[in-house]
Amino acid sequence: MTPFAVSACTVTSALGRGLAAQHDALRHGRSGLRPNDFGSVPRLGWVGRVAGVENTVLPPAHAAWDCRNNRLAWLGLQQDGFLDKVHAARERYGARRVALLLGTSTASIGATEEAYRRLDADGRFPAELRRPALHAPDSLSAFAATALGLEGPCLTVSTACSSSAKVFASAARLLALDLADAAVVGGVDSLCDNVLFGFNALELISPAACRPFDAARDGISIGEAAGFALLERVEAAPQAPRLLGYGEASDAWHMSSPHPDGHGAELALDAALARAGFGAARIDYVNLHGTASKQNDAMEAALLARRFPATTGASSTKGFTGHTLGAAGIVEATIALQAIEHGFVPGNLGATAPDPACGPQFAWHSESRRVDVALSNSFGFGGNNACLVFGRAP
Repeated sequence: MTPFAVSACTVTSALGRGLAAQHDALRHGRSGLRPNDFGSVPRLGWVGRVAGVENTVLPPAHAAWDCRNNRLAWLGLQQDGFLDKVHAARERYGARRVALLLGTSTASIGATEEAYRRLDADGRFPAELRRPALHAPDSLSAFAATALGLEGPCLTVSTACSSSAKVFASAARLLALDLADAAVVGGVDSLCDNVLFGFNALELISPAACRPFDAARDGISIGEAAGFALLERVEAAPQAPRLLGYGEASDAWHMSSPHPDGHGAELALDAALARAGFGAARIDYVNLHGTASKQNDAMEAALLARRFPATTGASSTKGFTGHTLGAAGIVEATIALQAIEHGFVPGNLGATAPDPACGPQFAWHSESRRVDVALSNSFGFGGNNACLVFGRAP
């Protein structure tokens, strides 16, 4: 495929606001996870909670979109000068030529939960939450399009944990078809009872901080995050890192477990490498999906050993941020981009007794090394798989 420039990006998670906060935490092995202090009792497991969301205020013109998820989105958009860069792209190309593609798994469902808890005597939502657009699955994208003043193609992708990785693939196709000149991609998911109780019902939440690829791993930690990137043609930002390839696949093996042999994940990997035009040996770092669930980590460790040489570095970073669900793809894409920019491989935080199935590729502690090409894996419920290949500008 024709590469595309990642001319700007930003991320806000439990590690802090902006790229510098994330890089500092990754370098120093500092987790953002803490005992769950969110939502209704019982407060389950540990969470990666973003500080300051409750105090974030949307501009008066966007007050109708107010909810935790959109506050988190607005908080994220204001970091790393990202708003200014999008506005510059809008001026350069026109509002109709900038696409917006965002991933989310629950959007503003937290506001819907609140509305149902506060039904009036007639069984209706309270007046201040009687806003139908707020309770729709595309609430995030509709809010962001309004906030950014964009009028181009606007899509919401909701494929569970691969949502904000798959937006890169959709954006690349829009740009290749000349349906847009630039694309804002990203994802936002915020903590809510639906997610916490839902994953607990699946017996997937660890009572302590998650331990990806640990021999005694016992489940995930839920996190929240907002991340965004700006994709343009290479000519617009020749020195920027690039999206070199993407791969998507669906194995449809099980509603909540990956194919045990990694069949769908490997199909996505093969497609990403084919579009990038090289083999797995060219990958310097793999940001693994690595949720700390038994099935995912076993599958992914086997796939890594099967396809990658010992010289490839690999780690899961969910021990830092928690599993940010629909925002996981964009968070980990920014980590892959930072690995390229700063020349380091983040450590696989949380694993004190590594699973014997893990091969020599695993970086258990952060290490400095040149990274020219990085792969980011995102594997969602229902077998929705995506792999992204990023590279340094020549």
